[in-house]
Amino acid sequence: MPGRGVRAPRGAPFSNFTSASGVPIVLWNEDSLKGFRTRLRRRTVDAIVTSPPYNVGVKYGAYRDDRPIAEYLRWIGRLRDAVDWALAPAGSFFLNVGGPPRDPARPWKVAQVVGETFVLQNVIHWVKSIAIPRSAIGREAGVTRDLAVGHYKPVNSERYLHGAHEYIFHFSRRGDVPLDRLAVGVAYQDTSNVGRWRGAARGVRCRGNTWFLPYPTIRRRRTDRPHPASFPPELPERCLRLHGVRRLHLVADPFVGIGPSAEAAFHLDVPFVGFDLEAGYLTEAANRLRALGATETRRGKGPSRVRSRGED
Repeated sequence: MPGRGVRAPRGAPFSNFTSASGVPIVLWNEDSLKGFRTRLRRRTVDAIVTSPPYNVGVKYGAYRDDRPIAEYLRWIGRLRDAVDWALAPAGSFFLNVGGPPRDPARPWKVAQVVGETFVLQNVIHWVKSIAIPRSAIGREAGVTRDLAVGHYKPVNSERYLHGAHEYIFHFSRRGDVPLDRLAVGVAYQDTSNVGRWRGAARGVRCRGNTWFLPYPTIRRRRTDRPHPASFPPELPERCLRLHGVRRLHLVADPFVGIGPSAEAAFHLDVPFVGFDLEAGYLTEAANRLRALGATETRRGKGPSRVRSRGED
């Protein structure tokens, strides 16, 4: 039987898993801009967390990632409209976006298009690498030298700095979604503050809008991260915890890729629906769910033809 917010399926999903407690995780090999309307009931998804193509020339199989910017932003408008169909009245839409060095305003152009329908409630900076001088850390940490931590991707240019961060735009319908900030909080370094600040009894404070989440070390790209533009599972998991796990009855990702958001939903034991055009990515996502202990209940071949994300 379909879960809350999920329509009775027409055709078999690519993969259908359940957690140990019976929570469903479903992967569809189809265009999410249509699939959101055919697979999901209107305004029933409590959180959508995703990272769409950035239009920077990444070599996907079934999607063109080098469109004229005006065409790309129109496509973002179609994504916004699909999210508008699915997102619950008190839902959160976490949109991870980056941009090329030559167009640093592109994430904000995307945010402006999405903001025509939704309210930008929070801007989170996902820091992927950072250099910290020893003098800024403090003696109590026991650090003996300057630190350079995280994923460094050099840029061959005399004009641009290398990209060390991306944006996570948190949209909601009215800008008034309550958040479980301490679910992703950080422990007080000075424990004397626990008794000094109101609301600090749990020993943690709000993490703020700067999240340092480096990629794990990659030794073999083909097996460790066989996707040109995925985020680590900790990123969507942190977004979902921030929204509030108790209020998550259905989570969706329109560009699930190799499945980091599906992994996050599995860890949190919340129902999940993911879409992607690339069967190869979904195969990897399914393999990762099996490795985590998810039980596959049904496997389908998916649609015989997969349309491009840009097709009508």
